[in-house]
Amino acid sequence: MRIAVTIFLTDETIAPVRLARELEERGFAGLYLPEHTHIPVERTTPYPAGGELPREYGRTLDPFVALGQAAAVTARLGLGTGVTLVAQHDPIALAKQIATLDHLSAGRLTLGVGFGWNVEEGADHGVRWQTRRELTRDRMRLMQALWSDEPTAYEGEFGGVRASHAHPKPAQRPRGPVTGPRTLVGGAAGPKLFAHIAQYADGWLPIGGRGLAESLPVLRSVWADAGRDPAALQVVPYAVLPTPGKLAHYAELGIEETVVQLPSADEREVLRTLDTYGTLVAAPSH
Repeated sequence: MRIAVTIFLTDETIAPVRLARELEERGFAGLYLPEHTHIPVERTTPYPAGGELPREYGRTLDPFVALGQAAAVTARLGLGTGVTLVAQHDPIALAKQIATLDHLSAGRLTLGVGFGWNVEEGADHGVRWQTRRELTRDRMRLMQALWSDEPTAYEGEFGGVRASHAHPKPAQRPRGPVTGPRTLVGGAAGPKLFAHIAQYADGWLPIGGRGLAESLPVLRSVWADAGRDPAALQVVPYAVLPTPGKLAHYAELGIEETVVQLPSADEREVLRTLDTYGTLVAAPSH
């Protein structure tokens, strides 16, 4: 099993370059970064984990800029977003960012796609909350049209793009209905999420990894019904606090990659946690 990490990198934490070098040297598989453009002070949306919203949510670095730094100082480390809030972006500009990072990193990008939880944040971007999942799917299809080898037009419910010259192309080659970098969709298990995964993604990014034994057979059935190759489905538990038993359980389920959570902290604390994880996951991570 490959072991990657995720962390809320901020202006107060370890720097992306330092962390990326340490991860590659220690044999970790990848670095995934979350995204929040801003956190409105006047917010009625509760924090999903309960309690006060942690300080780091309002201080996150832009994931694409930070991952660009990480790409420049590594050669093997996977680079991921966990997650990109696609509905909050102009899809034509986002397609360029994503394709550029995948091209410059020689195909090391995983695009984690999410729908968000903060209603006020989304509203400032003009997102209508009830349709954010459909908007995300529409924008993913628009971006995949721009990533196609030949100029391809797209007209969807929420927008479109003319057939266009759009380079660079992502380094990763098309597979099934998916064009662009490896794409994993985050979110809670359910019929709508699983249908979307089968339509435009390579797999699922379940936060915390709970309930996988019950959910995986359902996802695999939806995936097969959509005509997708059963062997191609990827499921990557995300933001996991690892234990040997939990990782062994994932391995029994056929999971090949897990993303473990690092504290949003200074260099000393992050490196100390990496030391702990290094002994815990030494066998699966190599």
